[in-house]
Amino acid sequence: MKIFITGGSGLLGQYLNLELSKKYEILTQYQTNIGNCKDFNSVQLSITDQTKLTEIFNSFKPDVVVHTAAVSNPEKADKLSSNVVYDINVNATKKLAELCEKNNSKLIYISTDLVYAGYRGSMLKEDAKLIPFSLYAETKLMGEIKIQETFNNYLILREALLIGFGLNHTRNNFHLMYENLRNGKEVVLFTDQYRTPLSLIDSARMIGELIEKNISGEILNFGGSERLSRYEIGELVCEIGNFDKNLLIKRTMEEAGLTYKVADVSLNTEKLNSYGAHPKNIRDSIKEILSKRF
Repeated sequence: MKIFITGGSGLLGQYLNLELSKKYEILTQYQTNIGNCKDFNSVQLSITDQTKLTEIFNSFKPDVVVHTAAVSNPEKADKLSSNVVYDINVNATKKLAELCEKNNSKLIYISTDLVYAGYRGSMLKEDAKLIPFSLYAETKLMGEIKIQETFNNYLILREALLIGFGLNHTRNNFHLMYENLRNGKEVVLFTDQYRTPLSLIDSARMIGELIEKNISGEILNFGGSERLSRYEIGELVCEIGNFDKNLLIKRTMEEAGLTYKVADVSLNTEKLNSYGAHPKNIRDSIKEILSKRF
C-alpha cells in the first residue's frame, strides 16, 4: 500500500513518517523545514500548488492520503491574512479531495477538537454542536465540509490536544512545559480548559491501525479517554518525571488573557473505540513519552 503524507515535517507528520514507513511505502511532503523527511522518500512542495499535487498523484499513485498539512493552530492563523489561511486549510484540502476522488484514493483528514462549541458540556460526541471560535478552527471545519461535498471515501479525525515531544524543529506546549520544568522554571497552566489529550505516539499508531480498516464516510473523535485540564496534565508530568509541582502556576483563561477561551472540548471516543482503536491511558502515555526522551 502506498501512503502520501502531507505536512510530513510537522509535529504529527514526523511521527507518521516513522510509524507508517514500518509497513507501507510512503511519500512524505514538506515545504520549508525538512525535519525527518530527509530520512524517507520525500517531496518539497507547497500544499497549495495544484499542478505539483496532480503530478504526485499521477506518478506515486497513493492508495491513501493522510492530510496533516495546515496552518495548524489559532495563533499561527491569526498572524496570517485570512486569504492565506483559507487557501491552505480549505482550498488545498478541497483539491486533495478532488484528486483522491479522481484517483480512487482514500483521504484521512486531520481536523481538530476546536470545531466544537467549547461551552456545551464535556465528553462531546461527534454530533455535538459545532461553533469554531477561531479562524483556524473555522477553516478546519470548512475543510471537513469541502471533503464531504466532494466524495465519500474519507475519514475525518477530529484530533484532540496532542502531547509529546516535537521532533527536530517542531515544538508544542507539552514540550515547552517539559523543558521549563527540567530547567527549574515556572510554568503557567490553565485550570479551566479541559481536553482529552492524546500522545503523538498513539496518534500515529492509531492512524496506522485505521488505514488497515475498511472505514469510509466517517467522522471520528480522535483523542484520549480521560478529561483533564492543562494544569492536571502538568501535575502528572511532575509526578511521573519527578519535577517540582511548585513550579506549576495556576491561571484561568481570563487571567492569562487567552484570546479564544474554549472551556471544554473533551471528546467522547466510543465511536473510535468501536473500530478497535484504543489509546493508552494518560498516565501510561506520559510514562511512554518521558521514557523516549531523546
